[in-house]
Amino acid sequence: MTEQISVEIVHSGLNAEAEPLAAQLAEEQVASKLTAQDPTLWGPEAEPESAIRLSWTTLHETSRPLVAEILALRAELHAEGVDRVVLAGMGGSSLAPEVICATAGVALVVLDTTDPGQVADALAGDLTRTVLVVSSKSGGTVETDSHRRIFAKAFAANGIEAARRIVVVTDPGSPFQQLSADEGYRKVFLADPHVGGRYSALTAFGLVPAGLAGADIGGLLDEAAAAATVLSQDSADNPALRLAAAFGAAHARGAEKVVITSADSASGAGLAGFGDWAEQLVAESTGKNGTGLLPVAVESPDAAGFADAGEDATTVGIAPGTPNAQLTTSGPLGGLFLLWEYATAVAGRVLGINPFDQPDVEAAKKAARALLDAPTSAPATPSFVDGAVEVHAAGDWLPAEAATVADAVRALVAALPKHGYLSVQAYLDRLDDASAVVLRPVLAVVTGVQTTFGWGPRFLHSTGQYHKGGHQNGAFLQLTGVNEQDLEVPDRPYTLSVLQLAQALGDGSVLAGHGRPVLRLHLTDRAAGLAQVVKAVQEVGE
Repeated sequence: MTEQISVEIVHSGLNAEAEPLAAQLAEEQVASKLTAQDPTLWGPEAEPESAIRLSWTTLHETSRPLVAEILALRAELHAEGVDRVVLAGMGGSSLAPEVICATAGVALVVLDTTDPGQVADALAGDLTRTVLVVSSKSGGTVETDSHRRIFAKAFAANGIEAARRIVVVTDPGSPFQQLSADEGYRKVFLADPHVGGRYSALTAFGLVPAGLAGADIGGLLDEAAAAATVLSQDSADNPALRLAAAFGAAHARGAEKVVITSADSASGAGLAGFGDWAEQLVAESTGKNGTGLLPVAVESPDAAGFADAGEDATTVGIAPGTPNAQLTTSGPLGGLFLLWEYATAVAGRVLGINPFDQPDVEAAKKAARALLDAPTSAPATPSFVDGAVEVHAAGDWLPAEAATVADAVRALVAALPKHGYLSVQAYLDRLDDASAVVLRPVLAVVTGVQTTFGWGPRFLHSTGQYHKGGHQNGAFLQLTGVNEQDLEVPDRPYTLSVLQLAQALGDGSVLAGHGRPVLRLHLTDRAAGLAQVVKAVQEVGE
């Protein structure tokens, strides 16, 4: 029997606040209307968008035919000795498959980066055993298009017919579908076009790469189907209504951050990566119109920002009995996907926003494209240089006398408003530069404010919407670095390192345009620079 999904609001005060709101949502029949794909739930302004974004409520049924198709292709590939799956996808196209595969314990190489070193590592694997899954609703996502071009060239260079090793997931009628037909790619899976990327875990975008990698995708749909029965009920005990009510009630009194740990203990056991998936869902759905819920994915229940969360945050565990959690959600992965999707959509109604658009995501993309279209050979002039770190700061928030990395970090922290947040954005290699993640908990301790960490440009398809559209109380620490190697993007006038830096500079300029402080630390030696930055941050806390 499939484990049931549930939500337990452990904090008695939060429970008391949430109960009447959950009862109201049940009385308004929000759950059944959402299941019936009623586009009027979020008001007339949101109706045109919501009318074409609600098919995710029935994916546990409509995605069933995909399972046999995916498993048949997997069998074909294995018969040819192809058993290594590389996924090129951003945002919802990569976060869900990564969680599914990690939970199932099967290997999946995820490319959601423009770092040439990380892409080179993926290329260095055994290409004779590799299939590339390219996931993009339109095909125009610059990162994913770059990966496709680079791998196609590498396959050909190794005497492998590229078209036989590329599998595509896209929307029907998209330019990518036509390109795939023109190129003769092995297989094109068409996803439901009435599902937005962050709600697409149970569409072809989630199921194809996970199924080819060996995850039990049929079981995942079974879990979601069992949850759907509960989530459609207009009852104050409906877990999704309770979760949405808790978020809404907490936000109403100023708890605008949602701190999530998917580890069920300090050991780190649990649903690896679920917090990152939920981060995109919540941030991109709610962070707009100057409001929203800022998700903060942390390492464990004992992590800084979770164990010591302040009044501006609600702590959530993705397992029953999670220490230090004010509320917990529990259940199998397929059920949890649907629970959080329902709860996030309902939270949008409570907050008075449209949970299905992302009006500010395009701003950073446009700024990056402008830099690529009008490149300059002159590097940006740093405010000053300290050892292996160039310090760049736009605006007047950095004191003229600042001369060290510690000075700059101290000034960035001083520029934070009360109950603001700090966002660390690492445009680096998340494998080779993995030590950068230590900056999140260290900065959280040093600053006493909620601190997020995102790998760039991955977070641009996730929390990037909240940074520009949500509560405007953030400060931003960008990390960029010299690339020892670079990769050409075939038939494009830029390399990956040029694209990577353009994405950092483009997003930084948009954030600065919103009046937010942005500090960019450019590492002229990545290993030495990272060590220096960590030491400087610790110095700030002394």
